[in-house]
Amino acid sequence: MIRTPVIVGVGEITHREKDPALGLEPLVLMAQALRAAATDAGIAATAVDSLDVVCEHSWPYDDVCGRLSAWLEMMPRHRAYAPAGGESPVRLIHEAALRIARGESDVAVVVGAEAGHTVAAARKVRLALPWTPRDPNARLLKGSDLCHPVAVAHGVTTPTTVYPFYENATLAAWGQTPREAMADAAALWSRCSEVAEQNPHAWSRQRFSPDDVATPSDRNRLIAWPYTLRQVANPLVNMGAAVLLTHAAHARALGIPEHRMVPVLGGARANEARDFLARPDYRGSTAQDAVLSALMERAGPFDLQELYSCFPVVPKMARRTLRLDPAAPTTATGGLSFFGAPLNNYMTHAAAALVRALRERPGQRALLYGQGEYVTKHHALVLGRGTPFLDDEPAAQQAADATRGPAPDLVLDHVGDAVLETFTVVYDRDGHPEAGVVIALTPGGQRLMARVPPDDSATLATLTGLDRSPVGRRGRTAPAPDSLLRWTFEP
Repeated sequence: MIRTPVIVGVGEITHREKDPALGLEPLVLMAQALRAAATDAGIAATAVDSLDVVCEHSWPYDDVCGRLSAWLEMMPRHRAYAPAGGESPVRLIHEAALRIARGESDVAVVVGAEAGHTVAAARKVRLALPWTPRDPNARLLKGSDLCHPVAVAHGVTTPTTVYPFYENATLAAWGQTPREAMADAAALWSRCSEVAEQNPHAWSRQRFSPDDVATPSDRNRLIAWPYTLRQVANPLVNMGAAVLLTHAAHARALGIPEHRMVPVLGGARANEARDFLARPDYRGSTAQDAVLSALMERAGPFDLQELYSCFPVVPKMARRTLRLDPAAPTTATGGLSFFGAPLNNYMTHAAAALVRALRERPGQRALLYGQGEYVTKHHALVLGRGTPFLDDEPAAQQAADATRGPAPDLVLDHVGDAVLETFTVVYDRDGHPEAGVVIALTPGGQRLMARVPPDDSATLATLTGLDRSPVGRRGRTAPAPDSLLRWTFEP
């Protein structure tokens, strides 16, 4: 018997309470979202035999799967807590679908939640939250765990400081001026805000014009060139989401109408090197290209898509691989800046939004594409009507590896000429430059990282000029007292 996995229930909780004393802990948000998904499906939560919990950051527990199962009186045979990664909900839904197809599960749930807003507000007023105790041994993944020590020394180990390297490299590769690329990103993000405005689960339901997005101001400070605050993900939210799956025959036996079943047709996955300085270049991602191209070939084109949106460069790269019109919708959810960024769990909300959209559009297909770490982990699924291709072969990874060139060797002590490969400028909370950080190539093809101090206004002005990208320009490195290289442009 063919067991076609279908999503039959979705649930979302957005708790906008500003008073931290009244905030709900992540475990409560998970339970509420899971109950909502079960109600949406018309299936009792106690029927769940497979439970995957998305890695939670704001208040980590010692046994979240066990605690959640006990709260909801579930006895799932499969219980797993996922490693961190923005793509992980997509992977978990894919893996749950594969278990259902193999006959290892009948009712599976993927659930996650964050209470970042409440935790931050409580910390600010020194309020001890009366929640389930945190795991005292929990160790949360940090940027310094993922990055080369030279990147740590330069202070570029957070998503807000790493993704600009891709933004500035891709715009030059695509032949855009910085001004053109910034206008493109601002228009894209403005459209995301329009979607969030219409989404009742969004944290911010305010529409922003392209100028609102791109123009620095007191409420929209520069973060890392060229991104402003409104172009980066907002993790200070209280949100939970759950997706419930079964197989079509079981759903029919339970009386679930066909139009409420959203089939999971198949997916693809691939990774880049975890250390971003160990990649061939920053003009794209072979892993992203391989994943999206594989699904385009198997099931495209798509009627709807959710393209991961932590920073504008991600959907801008993805839409080129998918051959989408620049004005094509890239989100059904609203994006991580406006809908909100419950850290690893955004794509669970995105899956819920696509399921609702597909229920209203019988016969259509949607692409759910997530990304983890720093353009590192890529996973995508096809949802909707069509021919299933539920395999988990590593074909996309093999394709990415076959097309990926060698990464330049990294040098730490080069002094002399080099060519700018990419860069960013990091700003303080008052909008003043803290430093420029460049990645460059030596005449021998080796890679280096160097710094521009905040008092070198001429070099910073060249980096942030709007009418000409500095990528490809020659410069020089010299040693500095802090043992980091200093960068200046040739006259």
